[in-house]
Amino acid sequence: MADVVVVGSGPNGLAAAVVLASAGLSVEVYEAETTAGGGARTAELTLPGFHHDVCSGAHPMALASPFFRAFDLSARGVDLLVPEVSYAHPLDGARAGLAWLDLDRTAADLGRDGAAWRRLFEPLVRNWQGVVDLTMADLRRLPDDLPTAVRFGLRLVEQGSPLWNARFHEDVAPALLTGVATHAITSPRALPAVGAGLLLATLGHAGGWVIPRGGSQAIPDALIAELEELGGRVHVGHRVESLDEFPGARAVLLDLAPQGLLRLAAGRLPKRYVERLLRFRYGGAACKVDFALSGPVPWRAEGCERAGTLHLVGSRAEAMAAEGAVAAGRHAERPYVLAIQPGVVDPGRAPGDSQTFYTYAHVPNGSDRDISDAVIAQVERFAPGFRDLILAENVITAAEMPTHNANYVGGDISAGAMTLRQTAFRPAPRWNPYATPLPGVYLCSSATPPGPGVHGMNGMHAARHVLRNEFDIRTDPLDLLHARQPQHR
Repeated sequence: MADVVVVGSGPNGLAAAVVLASAGLSVEVYEAETTAGGGARTAELTLPGFHHDVCSGAHPMALASPFFRAFDLSARGVDLLVPEVSYAHPLDGARAGLAWLDLDRTAADLGRDGAAWRRLFEPLVRNWQGVVDLTMADLRRLPDDLPTAVRFGLRLVEQGSPLWNARFHEDVAPALLTGVATHAITSPRALPAVGAGLLLATLGHAGGWVIPRGGSQAIPDALIAELEELGGRVHVGHRVESLDEFPGARAVLLDLAPQGLLRLAAGRLPKRYVERLLRFRYGGAACKVDFALSGPVPWRAEGCERAGTLHLVGSRAEAMAAEGAVAAGRHAERPYVLAIQPGVVDPGRAPGDSQTFYTYAHVPNGSDRDISDAVIAQVERFAPGFRDLILAENVITAAEMPTHNANYVGGDISAGAMTLRQTAFRPAPRWNPYATPLPGVYLCSSATPPGPGVHGMNGMHAARHVLRNEFDIRTDPLDLLHARQPQHR
């Protein structure tokens, strides 16, 4: 039996596996699905030759996450493509907010609110590493860059309060910011959503929202290649049923939602801890709709054709109303739709002049409704003629999400509601949120700090605790990763 077993091959599980293998430990990863990658997989979901990202499609953290900065995806052969417009937010009347990679160009396009946008983001963009290190920490220590933390905190309080419109005079800039905050599938004015929005918007100007050439699968493939070079192994198509399957392992890391831990550790966890996990809330969900198109989307507003990602919901008020409906357990008539057009930078995703088009819409948890008609209507609203381009579509309802990723309970792609309490205490109030009451058993999924996203930081933080507590290895995981970079070998 290996020194360490990792259950789940998402980016966090693989990040933990690579860190632990870099420390000289033997590591084996077990994945229930027939392909590894978790939320970063790519497949032909519609027609042959059309390569779609199954969950994550654009990656703001691929260049920014401390884990990926140390691992260096580019040095390991992943071609990270950066659209010149990180994200766009079309509005009625052929208008749109465009978050250019260039902050000054973004501000210039926002007219009367341009100066306000620059004042909001310039200090954060200038010190983006401090912003990332603050938001990607395990939330159990003081930030290294206190001035940046204060600037971030002041903006967080402003945008999470009735003051959120105070600095803006028109409707484009606030809609642009609200669209990115709504990634959290909760009220865009909730503090966790605002924090996510400020981070993602900062990265939109600092490094861009990366689209990997060929699909998101390139990221786990690079991690797996490194793990295998270190002697580790990944077993796919192996659904672990109990922790009893690994009696000889000194540590077991679970890239699973709390529901998965309860299943594997049935009868072994203390009652109080079980009660805490049972109180863990799963949040709003996503209905995923992928399209094969005969050509590019005919956006009405100029500049949207250059964006890798688009937020389709309309005004700030419409976003609030749509997320309010989901929170109340209803389907919004005009839902929030996140769209990605990888062909902007990666035309090889589809044959000839055709395109792949990625969307998901926010829906209530557990929804079994196919809302592709509502998605198409939202796209048509901002791109008349879209419907005529559709060659094929593939729908994964929220209720079906767990069939390809068990961590998405009820279709919750964040692996837990993004409430203030659950942001600070994921998955339960404990000083060490990664350790469980069972000796040597740790959680490393998005249900632990710092939360969802393809950044590997949950896995890296969990691996640090495993190294120290189970193997008495004090080396910083980032140092282990830097030592393994190709130029350092």
